[in-house]
Amino acid sequence: MVKSDKWIKKMAKDGMISPFNDKQISKGVISYGVSSYGYDIRISDEFKIFTNINSTVIDPKKIEEKNFIDYKGDFCIIPANSFVLGRSVEYIRIPRDVIVICLGKSTYARCGIIVNITPLEPEWEGHITIEVSNTTPLPAKIYSNEGIAQLIFLQTDEICEVSYKDKVGKYQSQKGITLSKLK
Repeated sequence: MVKSDKWIKKMAKDGMISPFNDKQISKGVISYGVSSYGYDIRISDEFKIFTNINSTVIDPKKIEEKNFIDYKGDFCIIPANSFVLGRSVEYIRIPRDVIVICLGKSTYARCGIIVNITPLEPEWEGHITIEVSNTTPLPAKIYSNEGIAQLIFLQTDEICEVSYKDKVGKYQSQKGITLSKLK
């Protein structure tokens, strides 16, 4: 069952989202905070910009830090046909009977900017690593500390047998931008 803003506010008060905005903030910024059936997260001011300066191959089993340039600022310019990694401002704690689906904001999608975040599993916690792709042939701008994606909370009828925490998942309690890794 998709949960309403009242449920999200209650869960957030229990420490599920920190920092938490109990209203949608939208004046002069790309919106963030509580929405009708979800929560719009923000992207922080820390980025890893992909570069092919080393003419290498992206290998999810062995991603190399040298393929990224660290950047911090009020906005980030994503090169044409490229991507950046960022992280959520919010630290998230998912209850054992909830799974979260993440979708990009339409403001960015309408500009050819695609946000990719995998589902947040029961009992996962941490800063969300966010991949933002620029599908256009031109550089694209994203804004730090403004909305980037919406979390949609789905509560299950029963508690899962094995949670992400039980599995000792490799991305559990991540802070900052976390590159792909194998266990």
